[in-house]
Amino acid sequence: MCQHQPACPSADSADREAARLVAHHPEQGWSLLCNGVLLFEDTGELLPDGQIIAPHRPLSASKVVTAA
Repeated sequence: MCQHQPACPSADSADREAARLVAHHPEQGWSLLCNGVLLFEDTGELLPDGQIIAPHRPLSASKVVTAA
C-alpha cells in the first residue's frame, strides 16, 4: 500500500503505528494509516487481515497504585 520512500512499516511490524496517515477522522475516533491499519483513539487497532489489537494506553500517574 505504501508508495513513498522510505516505505512505512508494514501492518505486521511492531512499529506499525509509525506509518503515515492517509485519513484522519477525530470526530469519529479513528485514523487510517498507509499500511492499512485502522488506529482508534482508544489506541486499539484493526489490522488489514482482520486481527484486532486491544487498546494499549499507558497508565496515567493518577491511576498507578503502589503497595505499602
